[in-house]
Amino acid sequence: MYYLIGIDVGTSATKTVLFDEKGTIMASASADYPLYQPHNGWAEQKPEDWRDAVLKTLKQVTVQAGVAAADIKGIGISGQMHGLVMLDEAGEVIRPSIIWCDQRTGAEVEDMLKLMPREEWIEITANPPLTGWTAAKILWVRKNEPDNYARCRHILLPKDYIRYILTGEFATEVSDASGMQLLDVPERCWSDVVLQKLEIPKEWLGRVYESCEVTGRVLPEIAKATGLTPDTVVVGGAGDNAAAAVGTGVVRDGTAFTTIGTSGVVFAHSSQVTIDPKGRVHTCCCAVPGAWHVMGVTQGAGLSLKWFKDQFCQDYVAAADEMRVDVYDLINHDIKSIPAGSDRLIYLPYLMGERTPHLDPDCRGVFFGLSAIHTKAHLLRAVMEGVSYSLADCNDILREMGVAVDEMMACGGGGKSAIWRQMLADLYGCPVKTVHQSEGPALGVAILAGVGCGIYESVEAACAKLVSADKCSEPDPEDAKRYAEYHRLYKKLYIDLKNSYKELAAL
Repeated sequence: MYYLIGIDVGTSATKTVLFDEKGTIMASASADYPLYQPHNGWAEQKPEDWRDAVLKTLKQVTVQAGVAAADIKGIGISGQMHGLVMLDEAGEVIRPSIIWCDQRTGAEVEDMLKLMPREEWIEITANPPLTGWTAAKILWVRKNEPDNYARCRHILLPKDYIRYILTGEFATEVSDASGMQLLDVPERCWSDVVLQKLEIPKEWLGRVYESCEVTGRVLPEIAKATGLTPDTVVVGGAGDNAAAAVGTGVVRDGTAFTTIGTSGVVFAHSSQVTIDPKGRVHTCCCAVPGAWHVMGVTQGAGLSLKWFKDQFCQDYVAAADEMRVDVYDLINHDIKSIPAGSDRLIYLPYLMGERTPHLDPDCRGVFFGLSAIHTKAHLLRAVMEGVSYSLADCNDILREMGVAVDEMMACGGGGKSAIWRQMLADLYGCPVKTVHQSEGPALGVAILAGVGCGIYESVEAACAKLVSADKCSEPDPEDAKRYAEYHRLYKKLYIDLKNSYKELAAL
């Protein structure tokens, strides 16, 4: 029996999982680390914290599993996207990493648009310039920290810094590199045009691999410290969402997944390059060689429900503590009696502005239609429905682009809710399923490692063998019809309020 390791370098913690070749979890370990916010809107982490967490958890899983080191054939790495890691000539970290949720780079985005029209950015990088993406962060360091910029000789993404620690290789892969705004996404290589416009040296960037290609082997000193061998290969891996797609079997046309975490994502596989000329959704290379994915993002998904629970549901929290159950189980139980549409109550989930489809940082949350008949349960259901309408907006854009979805997987904390999955099935008009396997990103990159090692024939073949569906929610025709009417009004509300949002922001 051979074994594979998946490492997921997240924002709050790193999780490392050791699987056997059948996808069975043999051992798992995690280690968390802080996030630093030196100023409002800034977000940084220390790459050395990721390094320490990875080395610690690697050693833990090899000890826990008790398998022969020689039988651990490959490692795949997943990670938070868009973060900027800058190294000097000696390979030492220059400054803390500016991570994905940092919003300091508004002026740099404007600078990028002066260097090249928005349409050309979308044509090459498949996306308009964005504050959270890596290119604008590089420009920010050059403008605001010239001494640090002058020391820079290598630019890496978070998971690719871990690759450097494990193998000594400076490399990346196509899915994560797509989120840097430096990659020619249709051609799957660094864009000379973009690098010249931004005056970023190409030699600072690592070699670009496909996600399942071998990028190096574990260094002898790392092997000794972690219980691996220098023969253990490290493959390209994938950005977090691309890794989750492999871990949930979303690797062929017609398949997609919805994640309801703090934010919400609708992610669809596509064998063709499909770019939204309006820039409302993100197109990136996916972890399947020669394929892409299209992704819509809603900012305040699970965040909306958590916000409402934290502010107004102390009674639910107290009852859950007393009964020793999950507070969200009590919430789901109580909203079952509320009909679809929440008795003419609509929630707009724009607590943090919105990305897809509006790209509007100024829009804000709204309860529309409140009346004296509405209870707390109505408001809770309306929150879940409002998030579902927003995710349906994402799915509608995919359809508009010709990316048809006939099978949707659900994951993330919200995906565990049968009621939330039913709302999505009714709005999407297709079955919404969960998978038996629970370690989406870690399993995804372990599968990529297995392909790189030759254990599996291809990513698609491995997913067919290892990933299986669990629960399934079928659309309810009557509720689907009702939700379609509410969704039309939901869309109109943003249009009606758009100018008012700008006025509010200016007060």
